[in-house]
Amino acid sequence: MRRLLSVSMTGLGGLAAVSFAAPAMAAEISVKVEIPRLSVAEYHRPYVAIWLERADQSPVQTLSVWYDVKLKNAEGTKWLKDMRQWWRKAGRDLQMPADGISGATRAPGEHTVTFTDGKAPLGKLPAGEYQLVVEAAREVGGRELLRVPFAWPPEGAKSGANSAQAKGQHELGAVTVSLKP
Repeated sequence: MRRLLSVSMTGLGGLAAVSFAAPAMAAEISVKVEIPRLSVAEYHRPYVAIWLERADQSPVQTLSVWYDVKLKNAEGTKWLKDMRQWWRKAGRDLQMPADGISGATRAPGEHTVTFTDGKAPLGKLPAGEYQLVVEAAREVGGRELLRVPFAWPPEGAKSGANSAQAKGQHELGAVTVSLKP
């Protein structure tokens, strides 16, 4: 939905029309992923995949993949399959690097990514029950997968009603999904 404001001005014998388009607000999914600081002898940043599934766990869309994009000869893609669930459901069919989806691994801390309805990579998400899935795998480390269920589209701006969280044990800290109507 776009609002269009038209202003007509006359002057010097001519007619000029000026239009200003104000963007309509689109629904958003904001995902905050905490990567914990681990005290281990050999620490490597985890590879992380973020994707959507339907309530029956069938894949809908890969939203983001963080991996070592700077290795020569695309060597970083070799370990994407260590994120086993994502790889089996969607990763093996995705050509990397994928514009707007793939990016570098992230350091320990909190990282937020936001996806807007109607724009890539989220696209136009039909109404329904979904799960946001985050999977992490770390070289010389472990693997972890978290699912956060949510309903789409988000309801009105009720406080806390449009937010859900899951807490990891090892490779992931808190994963928070916030929905904005």
